[in-house]
Amino acid sequence: MKIGIIGAGSIGATLARKWVKLGHQVVLANSRGPDSLRTLAAEIGATAVTAAEAARGGEVVVVTIPQGAVPKLPKDLFAGVPSDVVVIDTGNYYPSRDGSIPALEQGQVESAWVSQHLGRPVIKAFNNIYFSSLAAKSTPKGTPGRIALPVAGDAPEAKAKVQRIIDELGFDTVDTGTLDDSWRQQPGSPCYTNDLDATQLKAALAKAERSRVPEYRKAADDAARAFFEAQKKS
Repeated sequence: MKIGIIGAGSIGATLARKWVKLGHQVVLANSRGPDSLRTLAAEIGATAVTAAEAARGGEVVVVTIPQGAVPKLPKDLFAGVPSDVVVIDTGNYYPSRDGSIPALEQGQVESAWVSQHLGRPVIKAFNNIYFSSLAAKSTPKGTPGRIALPVAGDAPEAKAKVQRIIDELGFDTVDTGTLDDSWRQQPGSPCYTNDLDATQLKAALAKAERSRVPEYRKAADDAARAFFEAQKKS
């Protein structure tokens, strides 16, 4: 499969590395341009490209950038990209990193907001797992305790394709419903960064309460604030 990845941070680079090892052709982009990615891409076995080229890079395109950077993407990023190309959003909203985003503070679901900015339907996946777990905790299908990832989206065929590639990466999946249901996997929710198997993940998703989303977000943001401050200084 040909896969485009926009964002070369921890999740983007980890996915690129794992997919290349599985035999897929991966193109990788970031906000600073291909020249800044040549060394990493060569190490991984991917190809460094522009964001526009990554959006046209294959059957699946992964957008894995900070939430605050989404409005800075080119407005025509997906113009002319075939409708059957699946777009995955891995993003999470952290106010201390992204600044306040009024629509999200007022209750809009994070990936619905991303979809609106991209002008494309998206599938929400890979947002609730640490990159270190994604890199190191793959297990064969059927392994007891295999980690499961939540997958949300409105297009059944696109969601099924994402579930297949997650299984290939070494993780089970749980269908969490429509994109508007993806609030259940946002930062601070019971399933967030807990490396749960499918049974545990379903229970955690069911435990989430919509009215507590602001509370979940604040807890996650408070926990991550020191990390983001250190990143700004580095």
